Amino acid sequence: MGRKLTTVSIFSVGFISGILLNRALKNLYRPIFSYIVNKISYVFPVKSLPSHLKNGSVPNEGCVGIDSPDAGTAESCAGCPNASICASNSKKVNYEIENLLNVKNIILILSGKGGVGKSTVSAQLSWYLSSKNLSVGLLDIDICGPSAPKMMGVQNNDVHISAGGWSPVYVNDTLSVMSTAFLLSESDDAIIWRGPKKNGLIKQFLTDVIWGDLDYLIIDTPPGTSDEHLSIVSYLKGHNVNGAVIVTTPQEIALQDVRKEISFCKKVDLNIIGVVENMGKVFKNIEIEASVEEMCKKMDVKYLVKIPWDEQLLYACDKGTSICENDEDSPSSVAIKELGNIITSI
Repeated sequence: MGRKLTTVSIFSVGFISGILLNRALKNLYRPIFSYIVNKISYVFPVKSLPSHLKNGSVPNEGCVGIDSPDAGTAESCAGCPNASICASNSKKVNYEIENLLNVKNIILILSGKGGVGKSTVSAQLSWYLSSKNLSVGLLDIDICGPSAPKMMGVQNNDVHISAGGWSPVYVNDTLSVMSTAFLLSESDDAIIWRGPKKNGLIKQFLTDVIWGDLDYLIIDTPPGTSDEHLSIVSYLKGHNVNGAVIVTTPQEIALQDVRKEISFCKKVDLNIIGVVENMGKVFKNIEIEASVEEMCKKMDVKYLVKIPWDEQLLYACDKGTSICENDEDSPSSVAIKELGNIITSI
């Protein structure tokens, strides 16, 4: 506590102390959570930086941050007055993640807004791929709003620590899940963390979970275009990332943020597999629904499938089951299968 450290605001690689975190999260007492706190709470001394970095000013919206291996050298760093400083101070770690080396395909599920069904698509896609005798992992990185365990019917299970890292929770022989929700003592507990803390946990999820051999790793991300997304893209660089599936609902207010999500993907060089329209045909007045297909044409991205509003799909998610197994002929099942077939054909 007596050590004098340089504070670097947004660019800081130092985390708040474990003592302060334990006070803030005093109700979260699971052994696995204590392990995580100790793992990501070390306060790192940071080299002294110029004043314009100490103030935490972000030179441009595409900034990858000083903790990125591309700090100072990324395309977005061109023309930035801080580029050489970031390059010299970057940790420049080799981010080859051993536990992902045997993962053949990585699919990121993104959304511009929350509540559009991103987690529903992630869960049901994972169920379907698993039913095709493929080995599938579902990684829920929506730290503040984790829902994968509930949707997979394993919300009462615990994560176990082994010598090699964390063992994910197995739904069946070919489907496993990892989520922040497994770490909470109560399902209604909130995790109130700033960006660096979230990024630390994201790194732990990506590096320490022992997935084994996977055909597909589906990553359910937070909504929007946040610092967490920059971290995810940065850490996964060099691995088998097929691209991103963007989920939206057919309202103009949702499409506004989808356009930003598409722009984000293009700026960070993340391949866009396409857009999924969820909860289509909800409104009797068709004029209320904006055209997702038209937006895709204008943005030069693929329109993948339309998943209609389906009460059976809601039921399947609440009960932690697969809609494709419960009602294989329903419109939503047909759409999920079509999406899965598109993914496996890439």
